[in-house]
Amino acid sequence: MNLEEKVQADMKAAMLAKDQPKLEAIRAIKSVLLLLKTSPDGLTEESAIKALQKEVKKRKETAELYVSQARQDLADVEVFQAGVIESYLPKQMGEAELRDALKVLISEVGASGPGDMGKVMGAATKKFAGIADGKLISVIVKEILSS
Repeated sequence: MNLEEKVQADMKAAMLAKDQPKLEAIRAIKSVLLLLKTSPDGLTEESAIKALQKEVKKRKETAELYVSQARQDLADVEVFQAGVIESYLPKQMGEAELRDALKVLISEVGASGPGDMGKVMGAATKKFAGIADGKLISVIVKEILSS
C-alpha cells in the first residue's frame, strides 16, 4: 500500500470513528499530496517525504509560537497534527545513532577540521535525507569537527 492509499484508508477510518482532530490532520496530508500530484515534477516518494517533513516542521514552529503567546490550547492542536503527520514519515534516527553514523561518514570523507564542514554536510544531507533532521546533522557535525 503506497502513501496515498494509506492516507485515503486512514481518512475513511477517521471519518467512521468521528475522530475530528485526526481527520483534520489527515486532510492536511491529503492536500499536500494532491498539490504534489499536480506539480510539474509529480508525486514521488521522496517529494512526499520532504513535503510532509516541511508540514511537521511548520506545525512544530507554530506550536512554539503559540506557547510563547500563552495559547496552550492552540499549541496542543498543532502538536497533535504534527504527531499524526510524523506517523506517515520513515522512522527518524536517534541522536546517538546519528552521531555514530556521522563519525563514520566524516572518516570516509577524510574531514579533519571545521574547514571541511561543507564537504561533510553535502555527503551527510544526501545520505541521511528523510531519516534525520538537517539542523541536528549540522550541530553534530560542527561538534565533531571542532573537537
